[in-house]
Amino acid sequence: MLAYLGARTSRIRLGSAVLQMPGRTPAMTAMSAISLDHLTEGRFALGLGVSGPQVVEGWHGVPYGKPLGRTREFVSIVRAILAREEALEHHGEHYRIPYDGPDSKGLGKPLRAMVQPLRANLPILLAAMGPKNLRLVGELADGWLPHLYAPSREHILTDELDHGAAAAGRDPSAVEIVASVPVALDADITAARDEVRPWLALYIGGMGPRGRNFYADLIRRYGWEEVADTVQDLYLDGRRAEARAAIPDDLIDELALVGPAERIAERIAAWRESRVTELVLRTTDPEVLTAVVEASHA
Repeated sequence: MLAYLGARTSRIRLGSAVLQMPGRTPAMTAMSAISLDHLTEGRFALGLGVSGPQVVEGWHGVPYGKPLGRTREFVSIVRAILAREEALEHHGEHYRIPYDGPDSKGLGKPLRAMVQPLRANLPILLAAMGPKNLRLVGELADGWLPHLYAPSREHILTDELDHGAAAAGRDPSAVEIVASVPVALDADITAARDEVRPWLALYIGGMGPRGRNFYADLIRRYGWEEVADTVQDLYLDGRRAEARAAIPDDLIDELALVGPAERIAERIAAWRESRVTELVLRTTDPEVLTAVVEASHA
């Protein structure tokens, strides 16, 4: 998809949001990034995420393990490949390159990418929600890909990001924040909110079992503990319509842009005043995108 979009555009930046690290080796990820950066003439940003145990173990069929350690090693390996200063060697807890385990054939040797990367400093952005993951973003990433971002409550997340940056001696403002927000354009604000409810209910209620849903945990940290508990209980009990109905309007307005174009344009002000450096409008309708952009610049 990125190669297709890259071939049909010439100015916009394109990014992967997000490539799941457990589903790819670091070397395969780096090679894909090098190719896409060449094809887009330097318009590509590499978005990575560790995902959650339901997807990692239920879909990719690999152990979830230690996500922080995996992320640190993965990013380090990708950056080493992009730098292309020497043949790759990495001896960590999660990745051993060349592989030298007990079932090794003993034929592995340090290699380097055949294609010269267009940019050794190709931006790497990480998806993260938990406090420790956010500190890791501040420590080593070029950018952050937040999900379910609430601009008026952003300090709950950015404080951790800043802590990680400070510990690494970095300026927190050097970490770009590329947030995505769902958009529902409709003159009827109730109908617009109802467009977003199934999406929110899926993440808060269905993206993980009780006690292991990172999205529900985030909603709790924002201060909607009872909402998160109720939506999750209803969703996991199969009462999905009730789960959607249990999401209050103020939560939807916090996490999404809904209603007529003029209202959406007004509410974008909260995002402009936030620390978000780039806002991704989530919609599959080009006409919605055009209407919102035109209204916000009117």
